[in-house]
Amino acid sequence: MEAAMRHRLDLAETILRERAHLSDIDGIRREVMDEFDIVITQLPYVGGAENRMSHFFMRLIGFLAIGRVLRRHAVPLPVIGDIGRETLKAQMLTMSEAERLALGHQFLSPENLAMVREQAAQSTTENHQEEFPADFVYEFVEPGPGDSFDFGINYKACGFCKFAAQHGDKEILPSICGLDFDDYATRGIHLERTQTLAQGASHCNFRFTRQRRMIDQKR
Repeated sequence: MEAAMRHRLDLAETILRERAHLSDIDGIRREVMDEFDIVITQLPYVGGAENRMSHFFMRLIGFLAIGRVLRRHAVPLPVIGDIGRETLKAQMLTMSEAERLALGHQFLSPENLAMVREQAAQSTTENHQEEFPADFVYEFVEPGPGDSFDFGINYKACGFCKFAAQHGDKEILPSICGLDFDDYATRGIHLERTQTLAQGASHCNFRFTRQRRMIDQKR
């Protein structure tokens, strides 16, 4: 995780200079890595490798460290969001297109969908929520007649929202939500989402569609 974070900061250097108007990039790096060490100690345990949401925490929690440091340097919130999205996209694009599309194919595979269904059902149980109170709670959404998406997820409780509320990160929480679109797009998946818990909605409505299908429908 630390190596990935350092690589992320390497990729962010140009946009930090151009968009955040920061000159002491080496100093910012040190601050972010120090903050990252703090974030790691705050990272909640939600079941380890057995739980798919552990991966999301581990991949994205470092952006909160970046956000905390940039806010201390008075960087506007929209700029923090832009920096996060552009940096994540740049990091994903260091992979070959074939590798990224393979990740997208695996995400939409029957095997993964079966796992998501199972873990979604488990996340709503009283036992799971008592054992892992910091975890996400979500429902799997099957496409109905007339729907064009491959599958959906309704997140009824968000682990990042809980983390932000506990550690004072609510202000920069939307910059985490904004990462999702580019994250999936680089893997050949279109994400449609019209509301989030962070915005005060009752749930986050994720709908996933393979981009190839969207192109075929437009022909």
